[in-house]
Amino acid sequence: MKIHAIQTGTVAVTTAWREGVGRSRGRRLLHTILDREWTEPLPIYAFAIEHQEGVIVVDTGETARASQPGYFPSWHPGVRAFREWVEPEQEIGPQLERLGIRPGDVRWLVMTHLHTDHAGGLQYFPDTEILVTRTELEFASDLRGYVANMHWPASFRPTVLELERKPLGPFPQSLRLTEAGDVTLVPVPGHTPGQIGVLVDEGDQTVFLAGDSSYTQDLMLRGKVDGVGSDEGAERLTHERIRAYAAANATVYLVAHDPETAARLAKRQLVHPATVKVAA
Repeated sequence: MKIHAIQTGTVAVTTAWREGVGRSRGRRLLHTILDREWTEPLPIYAFAIEHQEGVIVVDTGETARASQPGYFPSWHPGVRAFREWVEPEQEIGPQLERLGIRPGDVRWLVMTHLHTDHAGGLQYFPDTEILVTRTELEFASDLRGYVANMHWPASFRPTVLELERKPLGPFPQSLRLTEAGDVTLVPVPGHTPGQIGVLVDEGDQTVFLAGDSSYTQDLMLRGKVDGVGSDEGAERLTHERIRAYAAANATVYLVAHDPETAARLAKRQLVHPATVKVAA
């Protein structure tokens, strides 16, 4: 089994987007939009898992169209708080081809959540089974999804997931994806209500593909929520569960916008037990 981190362009956000400021969601969003300090350009990662049961892609990254004027409407409040740079050759389709993987060869496409920087490459997978939780699809399909400006191709007909009431460590639900039992989905809500993470059991360690559970590993370890998450309490609880899982299992924690993600994957750099703080 081989895991690839695929960078589909870069994004810069306000510092209050990456690390939320304020006790309420409304205040965090206001600080996010009004903040004039910017992060450095951050990666936009998707992942491909070459598995014996078939290729599994986790998220699709962003589309090059997001760099063009008009893709995000001018009335959208978020346009004041993020900037994206994506070239056509950085989209997930061409990058999979360079790895020797045709999009048609992908058995499953797992969507951690449906924000545009994770769903921007959906057009490359018209015949692939796309997996998304019911909670996420409902959230992304109502007014909140419209405001978040989802761009889905006409072919988007996902398989709706219901996680099973089978606890996995600190996670109250899980869903085994592979027959081998080495790829499992768990709930990681907070950034969005229906976000899921993907646990890949490599024997010696678990690679945890955690979507936007946090913007960096350090923020997760410190329990710092982002500025745009849908539910601060759920995001903090997700951080607690991830820390508890990492305290009990050798874990490589990978999120979409952490500059250290590719290096941690290549080195299989674990969340060091000394840095894991499990709430009492």
